[in-house]
Amino acid sequence: MNRKNASDFHPDVLKLFDAYVHGGISRRQFLDRSARYAVGGVTASAILSSLAPNFAWAQQIAPDDKRIKAGYVDYPSPQGNGTMKGYLAQPADAKDKLPGVVVIHENRGLNPYIEDVARRLAVENYVAFAPDALTPAGGYPGDEDKARELFAKLDPAKRTEDMVAAAQFLKGHEAVNGKIGAVGFCYGGGVVNMLAVRMPDLAAAVPFYGGQPAAADVPKINAPLLIHYAGIDERINAGWPDYEAALKANNKKYEMHMYDGANHGFHNDTTPRYDEAAAKLAWSRTLEFFKSNLGG
Repeated sequence: MNRKNASDFHPDVLKLFDAYVHGGISRRQFLDRSARYAVGGVTASAILSSLAPNFAWAQQIAPDDKRIKAGYVDYPSPQGNGTMKGYLAQPADAKDKLPGVVVIHENRGLNPYIEDVARRLAVENYVAFAPDALTPAGGYPGDEDKARELFAKLDPAKRTEDMVAAAQFLKGHEAVNGKIGAVGFCYGGGVVNMLAVRMPDLAAAVPFYGGQPAAADVPKINAPLLIHYAGIDERINAGWPDYEAALKANNKKYEMHMYDGANHGFHNDTTPRYDEAAAKLAWSRTLEFFKSNLGG
């Protein structure tokens, strides 16, 4: 299967796809509206299929890489959905306790892409923990459309508490030195902003194209922020001016980067929306930010 990129699709198709994956339109509506762009024997269904993730593209660090040890663990979420599951990845031969990083997935649960991101952090000398918000629904089902459907049915308040509990679990983990940061993508980017509000001891927060907190909550933020936005992402970027104004008004430490020409989801290297240059630059900035604020 040849790998496609964003330039292979009409910009309106990418906008329709963004609306579809975030619940703004149904699958049928996507197919109906994208049909006008189906030419040369290509069907709307084929367009949708070509936008779906291919997880083989994303694996940078194999699960059995000898530099790390990784696997699934349970963690408690008493204010959320009870016993939750997540993916823990850490250096195999660490002699001392290390900083931790919570990795928060998109609106599809703990899929192979997010697990690989956790492993990427483990080889950088962090203890990475990626919770699965879909635990109460049986966990990530292996099908992205089904995962989105399950995710939409979760209780939002309990889901939030599950993510806070994941950060608290990591902070208290025996391999962690008590200093933690957070990185998240799409839904997870919004969660990282929320964790910065909820956790006064969060040491570093890196939201990728995530929803912004209410301006009234910004004074509660203590963590330095490294914020990544896609240039082609009207839905998320619309909230940035108010967020920036609140950050400035409250003298918060933040750094924002806008990646011109990149689409929402540009770091996700399993889909055509992946932008290699933007993703690599954003990730290098993320690692440097964690190194400066967490050590490691």
